[in-house]
Amino acid sequence: MSYTALYRKFRPGTFEDVKGQDPIVKTLKNQLTADRIGHAYLFCGTRGTGKTSIAKIFARAVNCENPRNGSPCNECPSCRAILSGSSMNVIEIDAASNNGVDNIREIREEVSYPPVDAKYKVYIIDEVHMLSIGAFNALLKTLEEPPSYVIFILATTESHKIPVTILSRCQRYDFKRISQDTILARLEELAEREQVKAEEKALRYIAKKGDGSMRDALSLMDQCIAFYLGEPLTYDKVLEVLGAVDTEVFSRLLRKILKEDITGAVLSLEELIMEGRDLTQFVNDFTWYLRNLMLVKSSQDMEDILDVSAENLEQLREEASMIREDTLMRFIRIFSELAGTIRLASNKRVLLEMALIKLCKPQAERDEISLLERIRRLERGMNRILSGEAAVRTQAAGEPDGVPFAEADGIPALGEPTPQEQEYKKAAPEDLKRVKSMWKSIVAETSGRFRVVLAAAEPKYNAQDPEDNRLFVVFADFLAESYLNSKEHKELLEQIIRDKAGCETEVTFVLAEDEGLQKGNLSSIDLEERIKEFIHTDIEIEEEN
Repeated sequence: MSYTALYRKFRPGTFEDVKGQDPIVKTLKNQLTADRIGHAYLFCGTRGTGKTSIAKIFARAVNCENPRNGSPCNECPSCRAILSGSSMNVIEIDAASNNGVDNIREIREEVSYPPVDAKYKVYIIDEVHMLSIGAFNALLKTLEEPPSYVIFILATTESHKIPVTILSRCQRYDFKRISQDTILARLEELAEREQVKAEEKALRYIAKKGDGSMRDALSLMDQCIAFYLGEPLTYDKVLEVLGAVDTEVFSRLLRKILKEDITGAVLSLEELIMEGRDLTQFVNDFTWYLRNLMLVKSSQDMEDILDVSAENLEQLREEASMIREDTLMRFIRIFSELAGTIRLASNKRVLLEMALIKLCKPQAERDEISLLERIRRLERGMNRILSGEAAVRTQAAGEPDGVPFAEADGIPALGEPTPQEQEYKKAAPEDLKRVKSMWKSIVAETSGRFRVVLAAAEPKYNAQDPEDNRLFVVFADFLAESYLNSKEHKELLEQIIRDKAGCETEVTFVLAEDEGLQKGNLSSIDLEERIKEFIHTDIEIEEEN
């Protein structure tokens, strides 16, 4: 006897065997037990979710001589005839190849004849959206007022292509994608019945690749079993058969990209190609991997959504801390665009290599996020240059190594003498108020990106405690987060304030969204002073009588 594919061999025979469509199953069983059977049904949903299987079960159930709680017995002559395909009472039509007006006219002529030795004549029209406009019009009248013994079951993956006049005459049921856990449980059950030893991790990956389709998952499992016939099914074997890539490969590739190692990234791609990995699937999987990183970075409570092991979750958290959100969004955008074009591309490798170069070199793009990334990288390059020149200068002057030197933007120009330390009085609230009034001139003493974020920041202080000499610099947004713990920038700003205001203050950097932690006694710039900035004139406040 010829081999039968798993998805055909284990097609559900009763409503109880159907997985992942409980609301639809319950509704149909209630209709059957209460004898409230409709004349036209429309089953909508993605491929492999059980539309045709439930249609066949329903067709047997309405004609079953000994139904069991709404399900067919599959033992009576009617059920056996339908199962064998010899029944004249259940007619299956593929609308993809029978989509003309003449095909529908044949149906209209046939419905005038009652069923033979059965209660109902059931027409199952698969892929009904493929019917022509003329065919739909020919079906319309029959669908609206069919004989009492006729039931139409229309199945489609694209319900938006069906005319409204047809939709309004059918009971519509939307089949949802089947959950990964439900598919996994079914795969484990069938692996046991087929006496196939399989790792849980391997079956979970197959369930994930099924993408909500039980039929797709069973087909993939069938493929893997056939490739390693008689051998245990492991995770690595599944990856090899499906041309997929382990998450460890994604991790190594991401780290090379973050180091701007273009050569290393391209060599990693070369290894995947030599191993025979499918590049289209690699793009989709890497995009999914970046999506997981984004979710981990956005929230700490993502275990249930990600559905990954504890070890992989810890690795995702570690890598999420190595990359900024805006950079991660740029990566996802580039690979999402690539996923839409690589499937039909004649040279997939070239497109993928170009995408990797874009990830490593933001200067290859012109969007806002890429420009910010370019600025950050220019700053790091300047820091290394300036730090190197400072080391040369101090060694030439006979100074010992380790002389403090700012490592980022906002540092004094090379050759500018550092002010000698001297005693300054501790800043009082009046002094801090004066610092705020001269904030613009203080900001002007800085440079680079530090100057930009300071210009958008607001200085505040504790007005109720004369002993508190702290000045809180409240940054406007996340663009300044790299300065929050920068000792060099803090000391630089304190030095400028000493030179400008002649007082000693302790600078504390705070993000606006975290300002609530410092709230209570912080005083912002007076409203009158802020208004003067904009209208450039004196203000006279009149008191009400």
